[in-house]
Amino acid sequence: MAVNQDWGGYFGGMPDLSKLENPKTELASELWSSDGELLGKYFRENRTPVKYEELSPNLVNALTATEDVRFEQHSGIDLPGNLAIAAALLQGKKRGASTISQQLAKVLFSTRQELKGKWGDTWPLNMAIAKSKEWILAIKLERSYTKREIMTLYLNEVELGSNAFGIKTAAKTYFNTTPDKLTVPQAAMLVGMLKSPVRYHPIMREQSALNRRNTVIEQMEKYELLTSAEAERYKREPIGVKEGYNVESHNSGTATYFRSVMRNWLIEWCARNGHDLFADGLRIHTTIDSRMQTYAEQAVQQQVRELQGKFFAHWRGRNPWIDENGREIPGFLNRIVRESDHYKALREQYGNDSASIYRVLRAPVKMRVFTWDTPKQEKDTVLSPLDSVRYYLHFLHAGLMSMDPRTGHIKAWVGGINHKYFKYDHVRQGARQPGSVFKPLVYATAIAERSYSPCYEVDDVPRTFVLPAGNTWTAKNSGGYSYQSYTLRNALAQSLNTVAAYLIQQMKPEIVIDYARQFGITTKLDATPALALGGGGDVSVFDLTGAYGVFANQGRWIEPMFITEIKDKTGKTLYRHIPPQKEVLSEEKAYIMTYMLRGSTETPRGTARGLSKYTFFQGTEVAAKTGTTQNYSDGWFMGYTKDLVTGVWVGADQRSIHFRDGNLGQGARMAMPAFGHFLERVYADPALGYTRGPFPKPLGELEVELDCSKYHQGGAGKRDSTHYVMPTNPLSGQFD
Repeated sequence: MAVNQDWGGYFGGMPDLSKLENPKTELASELWSSDGELLGKYFRENRTPVKYEELSPNLVNALTATEDVRFEQHSGIDLPGNLAIAAALLQGKKRGASTISQQLAKVLFSTRQELKGKWGDTWPLNMAIAKSKEWILAIKLERSYTKREIMTLYLNEVELGSNAFGIKTAAKTYFNTTPDKLTVPQAAMLVGMLKSPVRYHPIMREQSALNRRNTVIEQMEKYELLTSAEAERYKREPIGVKEGYNVESHNSGTATYFRSVMRNWLIEWCARNGHDLFADGLRIHTTIDSRMQTYAEQAVQQQVRELQGKFFAHWRGRNPWIDENGREIPGFLNRIVRESDHYKALREQYGNDSASIYRVLRAPVKMRVFTWDTPKQEKDTVLSPLDSVRYYLHFLHAGLMSMDPRTGHIKAWVGGINHKYFKYDHVRQGARQPGSVFKPLVYATAIAERSYSPCYEVDDVPRTFVLPAGNTWTAKNSGGYSYQSYTLRNALAQSLNTVAAYLIQQMKPEIVIDYARQFGITTKLDATPALALGGGGDVSVFDLTGAYGVFANQGRWIEPMFITEIKDKTGKTLYRHIPPQKEVLSEEKAYIMTYMLRGSTETPRGTARGLSKYTFFQGTEVAAKTGTTQNYSDGWFMGYTKDLVTGVWVGADQRSIHFRDGNLGQGARMAMPAFGHFLERVYADPALGYTRGPFPKPLGELEVELDCSKYHQGGAGKRDSTHYVMPTNPLSGQFD
C-alpha cells in the first residue's frame, strides 16, 4: 500500500489521501442468468456490497449497541469510551473502545499488518502506534464520509468466517436471507461474530456463538433498543443456523460446469482488458435461463442415475475395461493410476522405488466419495487410493447443451454429473467420436452440392472403399444388409450406414469436411470414408449443437453464445457480444434436412420413435438423430423443435469402458431419455413461453418433392443403381 510518510520506517507510515478517499475493496464478480438469477461468483474474498437502505434496523441496532453506542455523537474517537479503558486497565480488566470508524480504518488500511513498521512487533509500542493511526484515520474518515456511509463501508468490509466477507454474503451463508430481512437473533449472532469469527462460529462452536449472541441481545436491551420481554424471548430462540447454512463454492449451486468454463474464458478476457475477475466486482450477464438449467440438470441426473444402476448390474463381478474382442485389458488400472497426480507426487517422493509407491497406493484410508445412493451424492468410506481409482472408473458421465437456434443463446449447459467429484466438462472441454449424429452433415452436403431429394432411392448393399494403404474398408449396418432400396429420408431415419457411405462416395470426404467447418465444427477431422459414419474424428457437444442449429435456423449458422455483456461495479458496460453468423444452406435446403430428420421420430422404424411416449411430443414436430459409436463407447442424441436445439452425450471417461450390447449401449437408450426428460419439463412450464407446434415452412413452393409416402421405399423416378462388390476382407464399420 502506498504511504505518504514512514518516519524512518519505525512507524510504518500512513495511507496516501487518494487511498483514504477511495479505499480499494475486493468485490466478487457475479455471473447472472438471463432471467435475473445469480448463478455464481468469482472471488478471492466472497464479498458483495449493500447500500445502507438494504440493512435491517435490527442489524444497525445490534451493531451500535455492541460496538459503538455513541456512534452518532462522536467524530471518530469516543473519548468517554477511552477514559473507561483507562479505568478498566487500572482495575486489571480488559476492555475495548474502538469506534466503528476506528475498526473500519483498521480493516481498510491494515494498520496492524501492512503499515506496522519496524516497531510493529514490539509491545506496547506496536499497540500505541496502531491506535494512534486508527484515531487519525477515523477522524479523516468521519470528515470524508457520512455516518451511514461509514457503517455501510464497515459492514461491507468485515470478515465473518466461512468465506463470507461483508454482511450480504454472511446473511446468505448462515441464514439464506438478505441483510434487510435479518431478525433480531440473526442480526445479534452476526454482530457477535465480529469479535472473533472462529471463536463464535455457530457451526463449529454453537454454544459459544449462542452465548455471544445473547450478550449482544442484552446490550440491545441495556440501551433500550429492546424491551426486557423481547430480549428474554429472543434469547430463548435456538441459534437456527444449520438449515440455512451454505458456504458458497464453485462446486455447489446451479450451472457448476458452465461457471467453471466461464471462469477460464473470463480470466482470459480480463487479462486482455486489464481487469481482475476476482476483485473488480464485475457483473457478467449470460444467456443461461436458470429454470431451464435446473430442468436440464434434473434430466441428466434422472437418466444417468438410472443408467448407472444398469451399468453396475451389467458388469457385476467383472472389470468393465475390455478390448474389441471383449477381453479385459491387462494392466489397464495401473496405467490409469500412473497418469494420476497422486502417483506423480509419490514418484517425486520415492523415485523408482515402485514397491514403496504401491505400498502407499494399496494402504486403506478414510475418504469421502461420490455415490448415487444418498441425497447429497457422497458417502464416507475406507478405500485404498488404488481401489478408489477402480471405483471411479465405473461411472458414466454426460454432457447436455440446449440453445435457441435463432439467437445462438445457450439456455442450458450440463457438463457432467457432479462437479465436486468430476471436474471435466463434457460440453465444450470434452470431444468424442460422434457416430451417426454426424451423418446429417453428410446428407446436408449431398443436398447442398447435388440437390438430392429426400425421396431419392439408394440400395442398402455393402459399400467398399480402397484405402490409400491398399486395404479396404466396408460400411456395415448393425443389423446387416437388406439389399432393398431406401429413400434418403428413410435411410437417415433408420441410420443405415451403407447409404451414408454411398453419399460420401459421391461427395468425397474433403467436401464434407469443408461443410462441417461451415457448420461450426472446430475439431480435427480426417478425410476418410469412415467420416460418413462419424468415424473421422472427435466432436464436442458444443460444436454439434451449434451445427444442428443451422437446420433449425433456416440454414444460417450462428455461433453458440453464452455471455451477452459484462459491466463494471458502477454499471458501465465493458463488453457486449454480437455472435458471428453466416448462411450455410438455403432456407429450402435447411427445411429439407429438417423434414428428413423428422423421419427418425415419425417413421415406423425411426431410431428416435421412443420420443413418442413423452407428452411434449404430442402436437410438436421434433427433428432428431441418434448416435452410437463402435463398441457402444458413446451414446449421442441430437434433436430440435421450432424453439430449441439440444445435444446430449453419455459415456464413460475411458472409451474402453462401456456396455457390451446395443440393448443398453445405443444412443437411443443412453442419451435420448435425457433429451426427453428435459423437453418434457421445458414445455410443461408456461412461464418459459414455449408452445408446441410444427416447424415453420419456407414461403413459396419447394423445388423438390417431400412426400415420399406414395413410393414403396423411395423413388421420385430417380435411384442409385451402383453395382456392388462383396468385400473379401471387410473392416469393421458398425456405427449407429
